[in-house]
Amino acid sequence: MSDAARFQGTDRYIATDDLVDVVNAAAAIGRPLLIKGEPGTGKTVLADAVSSALGLPLRSWHIKSSTKAADGLYTYDVVQRLNDSRFGDGDVSDITRYIRLGPLGEAFAADHRSVVLIDEIDKADLEFPNDLLRELDEMAFTIPETGETIRAVHRPFVLITSNAEKELPDAFLRRCVFHWLAFPDMATMTRIVNVHLPDLPALLLQHALDRFFALRAVPGLRKPPGTSELLDWLAVLVHAGLSPADIDQAHPFLGVLLKNERDLAVAKRKLA
Repeated sequence: MSDAARFQGTDRYIATDDLVDVVNAAAAIGRPLLIKGEPGTGKTVLADAVSSALGLPLRSWHIKSSTKAADGLYTYDVVQRLNDSRFGDGDVSDITRYIRLGPLGEAFAADHRSVVLIDEIDKADLEFPNDLLRELDEMAFTIPETGETIRAVHRPFVLITSNAEKELPDAFLRRCVFHWLAFPDMATMTRIVNVHLPDLPALLLQHALDRFFALRAVPGLRKPPGTSELLDWLAVLVHAGLSPADIDQAHPFLGVLLKNERDLAVAKRKLA
């Protein structure tokens, strides 16, 4: 891979050296990159950063509990075909009219390379990753209804995210390059905030980050606040006109950082 095609992060996405290295390693060998980490570490937006940095289009596939592996390849709209046959709208003998490629299928069929995001793969059932093994290995799939095989001319960069809510099959893991995306430390978080809120006073930011990381360290939180919550909280602090001293005396606007009543109760008790 040439230097021009290497991922180095972007102006809006602060990437650590180890993340830069693993993204470029996965791109070089053509393996899917599996990114695990707690919510709020920037896993999903990494795909957009890679797409922007490499100048490649992004196709996103957001996984739900009901998602099937085939959905990312193609769907066959049998209901529309049945309606057309009943009401005489179009040539129902042409099955290709009712085939719609999914994000992965579109990437295989494209005449250019692209980035494919398979987001939160651990939301699907346990068989979902296994059902994609052959397709990710061969970068090809067959549509049984038409007999057509679609094979990638340009192997896409596949980025898969997981919140580590369940273990993925070993056979699937063997086919991926793996990286654990740790939550940003104080120095990295300062750089991230400065990108998104460049006019924030440095002293206010330092005091706010001290309180933020103290909150994240409270034991027993079900969902510690992430980066997006921090950015929202900082914006609220500025809007409210609070000073560093105000922030030191309490954790104002905890409802911006914590999203359920149990965590609020735990935080108020521990920080009192």
